[in-house]
Amino acid sequence: MRAHNERLVLSMLRQRGPMPKAEIARATGLSAQTISVIMRGLERDGLLRRGDPIRGRVGQPSIPMDLAPDGAFFFGLKVGRRSADLILINFVGEVLGRVHKTHPYPMPDAILEFAEGAVSDLLTKLSEEQAARVAGLGIAIPFSLWDWGATVGAPAGEMDRWKDRDIKRELGERLSFPVYLENDATAACASELVLGTSDLPGSFLHFYIGYFIGGGLVLNNQLFTGASGNAGAIGPLPVPSGESGTRPLMEIASLSVLEQALQSRGLPAQSLWAGSEEWQVDETVATDWILSAAVGIAFASAAACSLVDIESVLIDGWMPASIRRRLVEETERALRGYNLTSVDVPTIREGSIGPDARALGAASLPLSERYLVDLNAVLLSR
Repeated sequence: MRAHNERLVLSMLRQRGPMPKAEIARATGLSAQTISVIMRGLERDGLLRRGDPIRGRVGQPSIPMDLAPDGAFFFGLKVGRRSADLILINFVGEVLGRVHKTHPYPMPDAILEFAEGAVSDLLTKLSEEQAARVAGLGIAIPFSLWDWGATVGAPAGEMDRWKDRDIKRELGERLSFPVYLENDATAACASELVLGTSDLPGSFLHFYIGYFIGGGLVLNNQLFTGASGNAGAIGPLPVPSGESGTRPLMEIASLSVLEQALQSRGLPAQSLWAGSEEWQVDETVATDWILSAAVGIAFASAAACSLVDIESVLIDGWMPASIRRRLVEETERALRGYNLTSVDVPTIREGSIGPDARALGAASLPLSERYLVDLNAVLLSR
């Protein structure tokens, strides 16, 4: 019970920011004495810090308590079809360092070598005391990577090596802290719940556009993953595609489509993967892709809100902020063209995390597992 209450306090401070003890007691329904004991323990453990006293009220000044940035540290590994990233964050979600590499396609041994080397490099940014507070590493990776070998241009059978590999176990054997794993698109959605800066609705559909587009579904403030972990994986959804009938959304709204469009015109596409803000892409090709992707995402959003009550659709991805903004605007315009009578049409919004959503979602896995409670526990106490 004490562990649950400690997690409840940490979760509430993460959601709401600094709060004095009396306010935390009222919000959680716990007694003032219980909160005092919990707060002293968390402060002693280095997870909380005291803010400046709030004066000007009757009685003793109240002292807000907040999360201590150095309370714990987490690594997040994103394995993508064209690149890999490893980031280090602190207890409040600030990115302290990152390592990025591109590849023609991901292979198990190369990813393990990259992750181990990047962890060693980033650990040098921490003091000995801080390094002892690393609480884990999360991995965000597409499930069944071997199914995409031909699509990413890998030699026949090359990516079948993933079938017999357990990257979570193998990386865990090389590191001194726990390792966690989640589907990459689901992890991107989770990053909004744990580290997002926007005021999120209780139910929303999250799109993350990487080499392929993927999705995550949040219902009643809970990330809904389903039995297989692929719930909300919106990429295979058939969407209209002109005279050809329908095509999977991933064949319309993925960055791989933009890459192919550039290559077919003899234009360079390498900048798509070198950095999310460093695109050097022909404007006409980019605009065509945005318009086509927006129509597909709008159709998928219309289908989703016809099946489940979602208040918003969040769009994020490995792309410059200006491209994401245009994609959101065009998706909103396309959605207005559908007849959704008697259906509550969701708002279309930008995600608040950005290109790092998958890596940050990976880092949030050990953070959530070790320090937080279900988001509903926080919301129900409001």
